[in-house]
Amino acid sequence: MERNLKRLLRNESYLFGIVLLIFAGVELFYRRYEIAIAMAAAAVILLLCMIFSTRQRGKGIAAYVQSSVDRLSQSAASGAPYPMATVQLSNGEILWHNRQFQKALGTAESKVGETLRAVLPGAELDWVRAGKLEAPDDQVIRDRRWRCLGYQPKQSTDEKEIALLQWVDTTELLDTRDEYLRSRPVVSIILIDNYDELTNNLNDTAVSNLNAALNSRIGSWAEDIGGLLRRLERNRFLFIFEAKDLFRITEGKFSLLETVREVTNPNGIAATLSFGVGKDGSGFQENYDFAALALEMALSRGGDQAVIKDRFDFAFYGGRAAETERRSKVKARVMASSMSALISQSSRVFLMGHKNADADAIGAACGILALCRSLGKRANIVTDLSTATAPKLLTLLRGDEHYKDAFLSADDALISSDANSLLVVVDTNRPDQVESKPLLESISRVAVIDHHRRAADYIANAALNLHEPFASSASELVTELLTYAVDAKTILPCELAALMAGIVLDTKNFTVRVNSRTFEAAAFLRYQGADPVEIKKLFKNDFEDTVHRYQIIEEARFYRDSIAISCEDAETNRALAGQAADELLSIDGIETSFVLFRQKDRIFISARSMGSTNVQMVLEPLGGGGNAATAGVQLKDVSMEQAKSILLGAIDRYYAND
Repeated sequence: MERNLKRLLRNESYLFGIVLLIFAGVELFYRRYEIAIAMAAAAVILLLCMIFSTRQRGKGIAAYVQSSVDRLSQSAASGAPYPMATVQLSNGEILWHNRQFQKALGTAESKVGETLRAVLPGAELDWVRAGKLEAPDDQVIRDRRWRCLGYQPKQSTDEKEIALLQWVDTTELLDTRDEYLRSRPVVSIILIDNYDELTNNLNDTAVSNLNAALNSRIGSWAEDIGGLLRRLERNRFLFIFEAKDLFRITEGKFSLLETVREVTNPNGIAATLSFGVGKDGSGFQENYDFAALALEMALSRGGDQAVIKDRFDFAFYGGRAAETERRSKVKARVMASSMSALISQSSRVFLMGHKNADADAIGAACGILALCRSLGKRANIVTDLSTATAPKLLTLLRGDEHYKDAFLSADDALISSDANSLLVVVDTNRPDQVESKPLLESISRVAVIDHHRRAADYIANAALNLHEPFASSASELVTELLTYAVDAKTILPCELAALMAGIVLDTKNFTVRVNSRTFEAAAFLRYQGADPVEIKKLFKNDFEDTVHRYQIIEEARFYRDSIAISCEDAETNRALAGQAADELLSIDGIETSFVLFRQKDRIFISARSMGSTNVQMVLEPLGGGGNAATAGVQLKDVSMEQAKSILLGAIDRYYAND
């Protein structure tokens, strides 16, 4: 084909030019210069004319071929089964379109000269200008869903940029996909989480009536949703439904939580329910595993709530009601035995709390250190002494000879650890909040002791997990362990003081989140020699800090009638801000307090509540944590005004979902 095209373009005139040049050479040999020059000039002119003629012929053939191709392409495009249009990118003007484009629009009129946006509202061309071949979103044309494809030919800079667009009808495909997603199975586990408490000391008739009331409410709710409900155990149900129904359930804010509370036993105790939902798994088994994890998360956060677990994250619903204690002394004894066994099997023990360790984190660590000492195991507390918020307690501890070498930096702990080391994390369950995340990641055997409501990013795969959101403090949990695991006489006075200080700090002098177990733990410490007067001295402030605390209180402003918010843009001690938040609650009319303060490049928020507001749920969406009465969060790279605006938005969202 290429050889024939070259033969077609070939011009035989060059032979005459060659002959003339030969004759010019002969004339030159015989010294007839005038004739030789004339012949040479004629030959050159002939060759130039030949070259020009050949080029013009090539352009003519190319133009003819191109016009033929264009006519063929336009004819093919006009008859193509897909809607097609050519548009000018600068202003979106339609330059040409085929009949299928008009048919898709439902019109017989030509749209040439109109803009694409006028014909198809919402249609954009930015994706074509960016060099993409497909629009990011579907386009809806007369109740049909179309996918738009685009091609932009390469053009010289002096030509107007155009693009050829093609629409593919994907309605049936997308409807099938959507129906598949809507009908995906969702597995949930429903648990009456205080069933033992409800049925305690009841006769068979009362238990039967209670079960009937629970079954009636759960069954009616499940029937309204549509799905498969089966009772697995006396207090556990399996509920399987389709993904499309999950939206209705979440829109109703898991109304079953409220419905079940209407059931009470003869003693007036209301039933509470925990709901674990698993979705987006590869099959029923994985969804069931997700549901089990979600249920465990709901229980670890205090129960009476619903948790949805998908392949990537958790979502929380409910959990705003006051927590009721569901703890067992049997569990405390079992945990004490398990912790002792775990420590005995370890070569060395490291104890670590959260960053900016407070009295509760340090007190709990000291309690576990006492347990390690009784078992003859070497233990060290990993903390940054310069950032800890309990300097007086640290001074007291380091004054004891047993604690001269008890504290280690995170780097030293990393160097000293081995394959048989044990890391005990106290007063936090979040990997991002521990004193040293590299240490947490390097030690394979980890135990967690915490009382905060579990967050989505909790420490997983712990060898031992003592997590009690009903406890007042980590120090209370550790004190319970010590009552079963060690001889009380071996606990040092400074350790007793540290444990008592931790309880006092988190209960605000036994005013919030206290229960009978809290007082039992405090009584044990007091009986062994903890001096309340000495504990009070650990929390005394100097004159300047006291003045600063009252300045923070003075800056407080009311929001939503019973919420006090104070913003301190100057560098502020974390403990001092917490004290100011506590003291705001002592003012009549204030049920909830938020103190915003700065430390280096971050804004911290310290929150307290004595009313119905669950401050943990207010701050959790911002990355914070804590419990219903005490919570906190830190915001990076924001100004004080921005931080306040973020907080107000979180408060408004909390009440909007109430």
